[in-house]
Amino acid sequence: MKRVAALGLDVGKKRMGVAGCDGTGLIATGLTTIYRTSFREDIKQLQNIIQERAVEILVVGMPYTLDGSMGFQAKQVVKFGDTVAKILDLPIEYVDERLTSVEAEAMLKASKKFSTRDKGAIDCQAAAIILQQWLDTRRR
Repeated sequence: MKRVAALGLDVGKKRMGVAGCDGTGLIATGLTTIYRTSFREDIKQLQNIIQERAVEILVVGMPYTLDGSMGFQAKQVVKFGDTVAKILDLPIEYVDERLTSVEAEAMLKASKKFSTRDKGAIDCQAAAIILQQWLDTRRR
């Protein structure tokens, strides 16, 4: 069985949730939240994670509007994702991320790990949900 080395990203203006998966491609786990300061710093932090985990593909959440169209935020995410993929020389896939933040918040509340002040935890958990959706679809 081929090793799966994917990195899931929940990209926002202020923060970026980052998730990874086990080598079997079965389970996605939140890794960290990158607090965005500059594009250069975002790339540097992603490069460190990618090298450490020997990542082979980026899986980025696509924030479609509720009616399924690409709004302003989705266009910004594509612009960011495509640029990052080119700089880091990695393939990229986009996954519909509608309502993942709501799902992430509910999961954190259920596990008693939720604080309304810790938006970074929600972003990290949302990245794990995005990556898990990709892994599940890939296995089918």
